[in-house]
Amino acid sequence: MTELLRLENVWAGYGDAVVLEDISFSLDAGDSMALLGRNGMGKTTLLATLMGATQLKSGKMRYAGADLVAVPSHRRAHLGLGWVPQERDIFASLSVEENLSVVARPGPWTLQRTYELFPRLQERRANMGNQLSGGEQQMLALARALMLNPKLLLLDEPLEGLAPLIVQELLTIIGRMAKSGDMAVILVEQHARQILPLTRQAVVLERGRTVYAGASEPLIQDKSQLDRWLGVGGQ
Repeated sequence: MTELLRLENVWAGYGDAVVLEDISFSLDAGDSMALLGRNGMGKTTLLATLMGATQLKSGKMRYAGADLVAVPSHRRAHLGLGWVPQERDIFASLSVEENLSVVARPGPWTLQRTYELFPRLQERRANMGNQLSGGEQQMLALARALMLNPKLLLLDEPLEGLAPLIVQELLTIIGRMAKSGDMAVILVEQHARQILPLTRQAVVLERGRTVYAGASEPLIQDKSQLDRWLGVGGQ
């Protein structure tokens, strides 16, 4: 596979505060990665750094063979980086279909294909964003990111605060997205045991540093390390 993203010795943070220390990894086009760690270990900061929303102290970031650091944050979505933040940030005063259509870019993810993945959204396509449940809003945030036809999709704790039935539905959908081959996916989650089976590789952060970078499968089997890094048997 062709390499899509590479980080080399990245140090980053906010203002004078350094959150990430010496982060290095690579991700191929169409590949999938679980980004794991307890709260406050730097997972969201890493996604924000990729999107240009933090201060890069040192290190290199290359995307599709080019220097990502040189690209202004407002241009990174145009390069094919899609980000679904914890806040979801859907357009509350637009309908479901308007939320999807307003950001649409050419590519394999069309409105019809997105509705096939999220049939619940098709049923509610005329509803305003603020008329949806929390789980439906999360589905809309994911679907809207797909309509951008990203080469790299960043998901920041998409299961947080959702009912168990919705979590299971979204896990199925995210698994299909990760295995579609249309894009690479980096998935941040607290619950390692739910997402490691969906991804090919994993990175674990502890206090802003990488303590594991490798295949997901061995990590699933290593209960003692999961408990050490994440607690409760990796949840």
